[in-house]
Amino acid sequence: MADLEAPQSKTRDLDKLLLRAGNLVGPDFYPGTELRDDMRDYVRILVVGAGGLGCELLKDLALSGFRNLDVIDMDRIEVTNLNRQFLFRLEDVGKPKAEVAAKRVMERVSGVEIVPHFSRIEDKELEFYNDFNIIALGLDSIEARRYINGVACGFLEYDEDDTPRRETIKPMVDGGTEGFKGHARVIVPGVTPCFECTIWLFPPQVKFPLCTLAETPRNAAHCIEYAHLIKWPEVHGGKSFDPDVPEHMKWVYDEAIKRAELFGIPGVTYSLTQGVVKNIIPAIASTNAIISAACALETLKIVSGCSKTLANYLTYNGGEGLHTKVTEFVRDQDCLVCGPGILIELDTSITLQKFIDMLEEHPKLLLSKASVKHGKDSLYMQAPPVLEEMHRPNLSKPLYDLMGRVQKDTVHVFGTALKNEEKQSSLTKLRVVFKGADGVTDMDTAIGA
Repeated sequence: MADLEAPQSKTRDLDKLLLRAGNLVGPDFYPGTELRDDMRDYVRILVVGAGGLGCELLKDLALSGFRNLDVIDMDRIEVTNLNRQFLFRLEDVGKPKAEVAAKRVMERVSGVEIVPHFSRIEDKELEFYNDFNIIALGLDSIEARRYINGVACGFLEYDEDDTPRRETIKPMVDGGTEGFKGHARVIVPGVTPCFECTIWLFPPQVKFPLCTLAETPRNAAHCIEYAHLIKWPEVHGGKSFDPDVPEHMKWVYDEAIKRAELFGIPGVTYSLTQGVVKNIIPAIASTNAIISAACALETLKIVSGCSKTLANYLTYNGGEGLHTKVTEFVRDQDCLVCGPGILIELDTSITLQKFIDMLEEHPKLLLSKASVKHGKDSLYMQAPPVLEEMHRPNLSKPLYDLMGRVQKDTVHVFGTALKNEEKQSSLTKLRVVFKGADGVTDMDTAIGA
């Protein structure tokens, strides 16, 4: 009887995976308490997004033995979040999601340390992301996924045989939900398909004919898109609309209400306005929980090697009964993001300014307002103004000199690119080769200049 009442270890279930061998373990799996302790003390995981899926991910990862977590999210809590984002309460409305989510999980799971970041993902330096062993995505935006995918793939380096260097691989686990449907996927840059390799999986956003919006709106969505696509440019001129700025969204909502009243159309709400403009499909708590569990398990398997990882895309459909399927997609060998990089040959005399101008004209890039990074060194930054001014003198210097006079190396460029007729943030890796630079002397360079 005494044995039955003895307290059970908090790591009992985890120990069954980490303390013993098995038939499905990875090649680098070494069972033992040391593995469990190292995972707890040294592994750092970044959770991107603190919404419905992000809240579940934070909780699941903390309960899976991970103790060093960070979470980044730029949104504040709204009343409409409370039905599915279980870490938030009514008194939290208006507060940053990342900060409240981190606080609540730390209150419930002893020993876990979660660092919140209330900011845009683009505002963080690239080295910030390099500090983590794995990045777990709980996003509802294709553009945000593409950006993080570009960042993670940007750390990837290849050897002379175009084989990925293992120490530069930054794994990602991506989850997403739409109503009763969801997916979980493992992305190992250079090994499995990255997000860009399978961008065709995401259907194009539904677009309404402008003539319908302008002349014969028939439902609430038409009224909202009229305010968004027609009225906003008409009133604000060249000022771009930012769906993440509450004042902008409120303006569109107010105009949509006026439009709906004019045509006697009911149903325009603020939450619907957000959904139409951001193309958001309402989330369901149970779907979030299922997909989060799959993502947390894959994270554990990647870190520990206790089992083979998902190969490599799981889909879930709970709309009618329950259906799950795993599909192994194939990596695009010519992918511009996770591949070895776009090859660009340059003269040693090309200045950084001329190089940036070339990026805008390159048919595979069409990159405007580019910032350039070589290794850990920023060669030029477009923003903020203080950094732009600091790096401005580099514009007139030869790129060859700024890169340490090496014959070839990798640079990362970040800017705005035109994709699917829309301007989007883009991070791309380039393989720069300087023509005739092998064995070039100072005299040769001086003559060539």
